[in-house]
Formats: sequence, C-alpha cells, structure tokens
Amino acid sequence: MNRLDKLFTQKPENILSVYFTAGYPQLDDTQTIIKTLAECGADIIEIGIPFSDPLADGPVIQKSNDTALRNGMNLKLLFNQLKNIRKETEIPLLLMGYINPVMQYGFEEFCVKSNEIGIDGLILPDLPPYIYLKEYKYLFEKHNMSVVFLVTPETSDKRVKEIDSISSGFVYLVSSSSTTGVKEDIEREQLEYFKRIESLNLRNPRLIGFGISNYKTFKRACQYASGAIIGSAFIKALANNGDLKKNIKAFIGTIKNSN
Repeated sequence: MNRLDKLFTQKPENILSVYFTAGYPQLDDTQTIIKTLAECGADIIEIGIPFSDPLADGPVIQKSNDTALRNGMNLKLLFNQLKNIRKETEIPLLLMGYINPVMQYGFEEFCVKSNEIGIDGLILPDLPPYIYLKEYKYLFEKHNMSVVFLVTPETSDKRVKEIDSISSGFVYLVSSSSTTGVKEDIEREQLEYFKRIESLNLRNPRLIGFGISNYKTFKRACQYASGAIIGSAFIKALANNGDLKKNIKAFIGTIKNSN
C-alpha cells in the first residue's frame, strides 16, 4: 500500500492538502516548507513545478511561478533538493505542474527519479487522459506513481466516471470554472456540483481544490469530499514578512481552527 492509499484508509475525512511552488519565495525554501507543513498537520503536500505559462492558475500562483523561475528553479534542481526528503518525513508528496517541463526532462527519467526520491504521485492538468492511456500509463505504473486527474463543474457524469477509472490516489474536484485563487467562498451552484459528484459513488477519494482559502471553506468542502486543497492562500502566506516557519504555522493554524 502506497502512502496515499494508506492515508485515505487511515484518515478518510478532513484531509488537508497544501500546494506550494518549488523555489518560492526563496530558491532553497523547498525542504523547510515541506518539513514545516508536515509538522503542522498537513496531510498531503503538492509541490508545484514552476512553468512560464501556467494557464490554469490565477495571478498569485502565476507570480510565484515567475519568481521561482527567476530564482533559478528547475526540475533537476528540485529533484536534487528532494533527494533526502524521505529521511525527514513520510507525508505523501505529489508533484504538480504542466506537461512541457516533464517532456523536456524526459518522461521515463522523470518517473525513475520521482520514484527514487519517494514522490507518490503526479498532477498534470494539461495531460489529456487519452494521451496518458496511450503513451504514459505503463510508465507511471512501472515506477509506482499515482496519477491524479481533474474534473470540473462542466464534466459530464459519464466523463467523471471515466476519469475516476483511470485516476489513482484521488480525484481532484475543481470547485469552479475560474482559475485558482479567484473565489473566496463556496457558492450554492458549487455545492450542487459537489453533491452531484458525491452521488456517483466514485471508487477514488475526492479532494476539492480552487477557492479553498480559510477554515470556513475548508470545512465546507470537507462535507462533500474527503478533504480539500489549499494553494493560492498559502502562497500569499509565504510572501509575508517575518520568519518563514512561523508564517507557515500561523497559516495552517487558521485553516485547522475557527478562532
């Protein structure tokens, strides 16, 4: 049983997954952020691979990508930063990004290196499922990598079930059609969408992302899924002045506690 499956078996609800962009705010902050998040009670960490044209992301994450790239972050350096991470924590780790940097690095070499350092899975929003099935599925299975696919409010029930059938780890429910970081609350039509997906009885757990920014939205999302993903709000917290570890601890505290 891999780390993701073990997590969802042991903790089927209120899972907190946190996204950050590798190389942001400073080039060498990656390990510190991971270790501090794990210590503060995050359940999953999604490590963003910086890319020059992150179309699905809002201005906050776009800016963090730009900063990380200017800082000098790339996949080779990221893998080097993570080479000893499993000596520090057993928290499930996923890489999230766009297909272009992975293709440039080499898909099989990417999978080999990810498995070697203990990465549990991958999220590539612009990887079409049919391309995954045709060209890459065997590689991810060979190297024990979970592959998480996204569904949106526009995804039909039939398509949702198809995506569920090829996903592993969990299914990523995009809460709205907007880019990341745009909404600050969960609206009625989103709740109807969550209920619709819940009624499909998918085989994979579900995590809700996009627009989860505080205790209220996190707890609301957890009513309709196994947990939720926070990205833009955490990136904003990383940009605050002061001690990085203290900022992370303070932010996670606001998500886990209503006070």
